[in-house]
Amino acid sequence: MTDAAIISEVAPRDGIQSITGALVSTEAKIALIQACYDAGLRRMEVGSFVSPKAIPQMAQTEVVLSACKKMPGLESTVLVPNRRGFDAAIAHGADRLGFFMSATAGHNKANLNRTREESFAELATLVQDTPKGVKIRFNLSCVFHCPFDGVVPEAEVMPWIERIVAVHPEMEIALADTTGNASPDQVGRIFRHAITTWGDRFAFHGHDTYGMGVANVSAAWEAGCRVFDSAAGGIGGCPFAPGATGNVATEDLAWMFRRMGVATGIDWNRLLVAADMAAAIPGAVPGGRMRAVPAARKAA
Repeated sequence: MTDAAIISEVAPRDGIQSITGALVSTEAKIALIQACYDAGLRRMEVGSFVSPKAIPQMAQTEVVLSACKKMPGLESTVLVPNRRGFDAAIAHGADRLGFFMSATAGHNKANLNRTREESFAELATLVQDTPKGVKIRFNLSCVFHCPFDGVVPEAEVMPWIERIVAVHPEMEIALADTTGNASPDQVGRIFRHAITTWGDRFAFHGHDTYGMGVANVSAAWEAGCRVFDSAAGGIGGCPFAPGATGNVATEDLAWMFRRMGVATGIDWNRLLVAADMAAAIPGAVPGGRMRAVPAARKAA
């Protein structure tokens, strides 16, 4: 365990992917990544190798990734849904591959048009085929609540976590509150069980739809989790999770951990610059609290 929190910035991918209307330019994506980098963030989801027809905002991920590789010390994650995306990510030098499937049948069908067994079988093969030296993140969506199936029973999700753990001895596994509907006690129980049973390899991906995002991060932290996804400006949402709004805001997490005396490596004032930039992206729906607190904006 470490007393530092690792924040993985997801605004360039999860924050942008659900914006409808005008496309966010490749230059704007790179500028946002640069602003987050300048604020001290060294892990980011920078794009996804999916079909631009399915997720138009993820077009030109290879160009974004190329720009990221010029930023020293930045670990760039790209999401890959299938073999084609996997091959593209490897070819373009992604630092970490983000595999993903859902814990529930309804969301997996809506998001990937597959059964859970079909998704798991392909992803397990891709994990085994990942070249040595390329890091892996296995994202399990809808661990706590599903927009189609409701609250997820812990007895349903734990066997999926156990199967994913068995695929690879070291890969990071993210447990996602895709709809933002989780409660802190639920998050705490699942993370305590997972970490006690399978070790310190879990990350938390939360949303703030119901205003519980920061509380859920705190619960995961108390249970032993040390890696957290968040988005500058609180932007984002899953296109295939009706009603799910933005990610937990990076600035809210940075402020909370700062008050708790937990190191994040983030420059607060520069983070506000990145958060304002993200919130101003046309079509984005910003969230979070700290950008609107005058005293917080004046804090050094």
